[in-house]
Amino acid sequence: MSAPSPSLQGKIAVVVGGTSGIGRAISLGLADEGAAVIASGRNKDKVDAVAIELESKNSRTLRATCDIANRASLEDLLQQVLQRFGTVDILVNCAAKIRRAPTLTFSEDEWNDILDTNLTGTLRSCQIFGKYMLGRKYGRIINIASLNSFVSLSEVAAYAASKAAVVSLTRSLAVEWSKHGVLVNAIAPGVFHTELNAGLLDGTERGHELLMRTPMGRFGRIDEVAGAAVFLASDAASFITGQTLVIDGGFLASGVNQ
Repeated sequence: MSAPSPSLQGKIAVVVGGTSGIGRAISLGLADEGAAVIASGRNKDKVDAVAIELESKNSRTLRATCDIANRASLEDLLQQVLQRFGTVDILVNCAAKIRRAPTLTFSEDEWNDILDTNLTGTLRSCQIFGKYMLGRKYGRIINIASLNSFVSLSEVAAYAASKAAVVSLTRSLAVEWSKHGVLVNAIAPGVFHTELNAGLLDGTERGHELLMRTPMGRFGRIDEVAGAAVFLASDAASFITGQTLVIDGGFLASGVNQ
């Protein structure tokens, strides 16, 4: 018996939060392996810009905005994809917010806003697309977790709580849905330089400490997440579910590096 292929030829992938940073890199990586990719987000200009990049790779795509905080928006995205492509095979949830501030004075409004985007938004997306996937008894869902799912970084408690919960949600959905053909996994990126975290890393003591804690001695390149997404989205990962794949240059393995 031959090994299952990692090819995504003919697959239809939706990447929510797929227009910048890690989401954009995953969108382009899925397209490189043959998937039609819909990279969606709130900003129409960014949606259009990534669509042009996808089309340059001969990937079929759709220019469609969505807001992960709005259930009707996600339902509309699903319907647009089904109308254009007839199905959806892969869902990647990348939309996220982060804010650094002391936990003692962190307002409940800000806390709830971050959890609503990072955790409840992921749930909304999984429910809406997952219902369709369960109906056809096939689907691959990839949620984006974080190093903060496992270790604490100072003064980002809301983000860390939300991402720890994303790992737990991923396991719960895998337990409920895998027997019906919908596999749910997560990717936990280590320290990658993106628009989201540039202010926390560039020329700061925090950035220096994070580099010291990373055995490979550098921040990740966002394109280095794409391969993991391709693998988990493909039939090569047909018996993997409920797992969180950490891509961190050795950070979680690290104790003393010198």
